[in-house]
Amino acid sequence: MSETAAAKSPRRADARRNAGNVLEAAAAVFVTSGVEAPIREIAARAGVGTATIYRHYPTRADLILAVYRLQVEALAEAGPALLAGEPGPHQALVKWIDRFVDFVITKQGLASVLQSDEACYDPLHAYFLERLGPVCTQLLDAAAAAGEIVPGQDAYELMRGVGSLCAGAGTAARYDARHLVKLLVNGLRRSDAL
Repeated sequence: MSETAAAKSPRRADARRNAGNVLEAAAAVFVTSGVEAPIREIAARAGVGTATIYRHYPTRADLILAVYRLQVEALAEAGPALLAGEPGPHQALVKWIDRFVDFVITKQGLASVLQSDEACYDPLHAYFLERLGPVCTQLLDAAAAAGEIVPGQDAYELMRGVGSLCAGAGTAARYDARHLVKLLVNGLRRSDAL
């Protein structure tokens, strides 16, 4: 490897690490301060300068899209991993839905952005459904095939139901979206499988 190539490799690794740190920091800041949080707050949390953020994500929309896609991908990858690692498909479904709840609740701050007139956000909902619908279907089908839930459940309906239950999160002190979602998912169980 030439000296020039060797000199560039660490920068590329640092750049990748910085980009990852920025996305993790942005996700955390969006939860606590909303998507309109100052870029300097994200930079401080990531341990980088604001110029680094703008180099990787020239606009706030670019950063929001990258965070959203990263988290959708993590959730999509979790489904098959949970199916392979949990004692049964229903338990995998329960754990995946719990992660889905975390995702939906933390994305409440993105609701206004996703409903904005900015065209760059239009594909996000379709992307969300394309990536997560099949994963949820796989989990539901596996649980049904194992006789753990009533067969014929629709992934879109389940995700929509979970999303609706999560919409009230944080609006009232006694509203526990996670408890309500647990009741919903337990309602999928076959009575003879309990």
